[in-house]
Amino acid sequence: MKQQTIKREVSLKGVGLHTGKEVELTFKPAPAGHGYVFKRKDLEGQPLIEADASYVNNTQRGTSLEKNGVQILTSEHVLAACVGLQIDNLLIELNASEPPIMDGSSKYFVEALEEAGIEEQEEEREYYIVKEVISYKDEETGSEIMLVPSEEYQVTTMVDFGTKVLGTQNASIDSIKEFKKEIADSRTFSFLHEIEMLLDNGLIRGGDLNNAIVYVDKELSKETMGKLQQVFNKESISVKPNGILDNLTLHHPNEAARHKLLDVIGDLALIGTPIKGKVIANKPGHKINTEFAKRVAKKIKLERRNKVPKIDLNTTPLMDVNQIMKMLPHRQPMLLIDKIFELSETHVTGVKNVTMNEEFFKGHFPGAPVMPGVLIVEAMAQTGGILILSTVPDPENYLTYFMKIDNVKFKQKVVPGDTLIFKCDLISPIRRGICHMQGYAYANGKLCAEAELMAQIVKSKES
Repeated sequence: MKQQTIKREVSLKGVGLHTGKEVELTFKPAPAGHGYVFKRKDLEGQPLIEADASYVNNTQRGTSLEKNGVQILTSEHVLAACVGLQIDNLLIELNASEPPIMDGSSKYFVEALEEAGIEEQEEEREYYIVKEVISYKDEETGSEIMLVPSEEYQVTTMVDFGTKVLGTQNASIDSIKEFKKEIADSRTFSFLHEIEMLLDNGLIRGGDLNNAIVYVDKELSKETMGKLQQVFNKESISVKPNGILDNLTLHHPNEAARHKLLDVIGDLALIGTPIKGKVIANKPGHKINTEFAKRVAKKIKLERRNKVPKIDLNTTPLMDVNQIMKMLPHRQPMLLIDKIFELSETHVTGVKNVTMNEEFFKGHFPGAPVMPGVLIVEAMAQTGGILILSTVPDPENYLTYFMKIDNVKFKQKVVPGDTLIFKCDLISPIRRGICHMQGYAYANGKLCAEAELMAQIVKSKES
């Protein structure tokens, strides 16, 4: 499938659940590869916070993110709506730290995004395909969450609150396409004893009986009754036969379990990659959800980084060294790639056979030859040069220059006899001759170097 964003911007207004402050949230279209990014337009410099599990700083009563001292509180309901509609790229602007709670579900965010219209983008969506069981358990709470192989993104939640008023509930979706109909309108909930504690600590200032289901798990005293009447601005408060404070009717008999499923989807959005697999969550909560998201994100990053391109070195290459020299201005001893095996609009794969006859081995290091790291990066860049020069009709009339090299890491040494495989992927589309790439170098089935490269092509003076 292709990546998706929205056709136009759309806004919602409401109050933050815990801050009680009026807030406006605006969804804006974003380019392919952008992901979900929050913007605090109320702060100087309008800082950005990516929806990334590494930024989770608090999971009490919601999932909060923090980057460079800037926070986004209770992000999960907004993110669940984005995932539920299979939207990949959005800029989410806020003029406060917390999105509006609305009715305590994702329903109004879904409706706003659909009102804006969903638009397909040119770039393919890259899924993480689950091939083995990934699990994590919190021994202290007994909560457990796992990912198992599946053709679609499926989620099952099992909750047990150990109270007579709620007890054990389950909820499932067999496809993320069911989110809008089955899950989006499931509202947040709390128990009476939690409400009392939150009120005593000055929290849920934006709460009322229209955005949270309150399960009464203890006797409702006159003192508590009066406090709730005052906070919720109600003349009277009573308990319905099903154990819920009045003025609310459940959307589903298992609405609590469905909301927990909604939270799981929103929290796992912080992985940053669409999933093809089934999530099974037993007694989920924001803490275990986000810890699991961190572990899965790390696993995906490692797998992608260590994923050696599958190349049959015995097949005829797309370009041999003579064809490479027609495109690149480099010559021996500075031509550092021998063959190109793959070339698309967004990536390139090349090969270098490292022999003892290389000029640099005469001095690096005699008696224990190791290929210099800077030359590995240079070879990686030359491979990327093929990608960028393939976008012009007369590449022989252009030169490629480095603009920036970031995040260079060397993992393994390269020695005579190794075959280096290079892969460069575009980080963003090529514009005005500027190419921003992520480069990898592999040898002996392992990642030996990586770097983020930016280069520009310019017309040679001779042409």
